Amino acid sequence: MELPIKELDDRTDQATKEILQQVVEKKRKFDLYKRNHLIILWITLLISFFFLAYLYYTIIKPYSYSFAAMFSSFVNHTMNLYFLVIAVGSYGLMNLLRDKKEKAETEYHELRCEIIDKSKDLWKKDDAWGNRHFVFEMMKKYYGINLYHESK
Repeated sequence: MELPIKELDDRTDQATKEILQQVVEKKRKFDLYKRNHLIILWITLLISFFFLAYLYYTIIKPYSYSFAAMFSSFVNHTMNLYFLVIAVGSYGLMNLLRDKKEKAETEYHELRCEIIDKSKDLWKKDDAWGNRHFVFEMMKKYYGINLYHESK
């Protein structure tokens, strides 16, 4: 369990601490997928740009008089196939990571909204309701998780 969550002591019960720990883990998972998706997105764009530039200068420009000559030249060089497989593979990986990122984002926001909806049940007593503000501020300060509003 995270140290700031452990240090809440009597401000929350153990079940609430576990829920807060889970939302921190979901946020980290979402941030990881978001970062990986962005990295692969840029790699895919760079690979595609250089592959298309390579094709333009080595195949399209010299053999522009005939499509058959362009196709023949493309097929004659096996490196073109490797570059094409790498470009298409990186595009597929980018889409896979986008789907995982969206799933992680959905799980994170659902759990965050559940905490917001159940905050009246989690901090029932009047004195505990005052601690709720402290817990929400701690989550926002240390983890960047806004528990005040449901909107993203």
